[in-house]
Amino acid sequence: MSLDSDQMKKLFRNLVRAYHYDQMMYRRITTGQLLGFYHPGEGALAPGVGAATFLEQGDILQPHHRGHGIAHMLSRGIDLKTYLAEHTGKETGCNRGRSSFHWSFPEFGVHMSTGYIGLTFTPAVGWAWACQRRGENRVVMHCSGDGSYGQGRAHEAMLYAANWKLPLVFWCENNGMAIHATAEDMHPMADISSLAAGYGIPAVIVDGQDVFACAEAALAAIERARSGKGPSFVECKVLRFKEHDVGTPDLAGYEPRTPELHEDMRKREPVALATKRVLAEKLLTQDEVDALHEEAVAEVAEVEKFADESPVATPSEEELLAAVYAP
Repeated sequence: MSLDSDQMKKLFRNLVRAYHYDQMMYRRITTGQLLGFYHPGEGALAPGVGAATFLEQGDILQPHHRGHGIAHMLSRGIDLKTYLAEHTGKETGCNRGRSSFHWSFPEFGVHMSTGYIGLTFTPAVGWAWACQRRGENRVVMHCSGDGSYGQGRAHEAMLYAANWKLPLVFWCENNGMAIHATAEDMHPMADISSLAAGYGIPAVIVDGQDVFACAEAALAAIERARSGKGPSFVECKVLRFKEHDVGTPDLAGYEPRTPELHEDMRKREPVALATKRVLAEKLLTQDEVDALHEEAVAEVAEVEKFADESPVATPSEEELLAAVYAP
């Protein structure tokens, strides 16, 4: 499905914004300004932008944990002030600073996050089934990595989604790495999307470094789901520039990933690739590209200011004990 110039400009802007947010999160975690942990998104932000930019009001989005869902959620239209405040343990956080990594924006169809890989397949099927049963013209975009498809829940989800023709998109952001384990060691086939054939689900593989290719695949899958034709599987072949999470060794199996590998990966940095295309097609001028970067930097600064100036979360003893059950 081809994109028009306005769609391409919107995608480019969201990608630039996602890049600067990810850089900010990485800076803050390495300087002790975030609670918990952070899974850097650099190099792997384009799929999230492509998946979420053109979802409609009422659609449900399950972001990937890479980059803590930044690319997905800002592209969905979510104001990230409360998101950062949550990561800094502030009362103004989306969960009042009680959870750090976890987020919820139900008004935008973003209902949960979890550290349990593959857990989200089950609620995604439930959400899609509910939308279908109620006759609602809504789509569920479920984003996860290659590692999640080693979980039984993934196969159960594909089975049910195919049997019931659910309005569900299986969006696989395949960076070839499940923490340290390589996809080559974890899966018998080179393409994770080959799993979909066993359930009769149509699948496509796209260049995950190309935000425009990701968006074209997303639009086609969303249209198929919304028209009642059932689920699709999109595999985005994407690169993870940094370690799995900050502070974890950057290994492939038992060996460190080499400087040569990193140098080669960075030749396909998604913002650089997208910039080259919008300039070549005269969609934007260099001055306009520079202005979008400046706009994103200013936006991130406002979000940081909000989080830093917000009051620290101070749950009462009663609140802390309310969810504790005696045996």
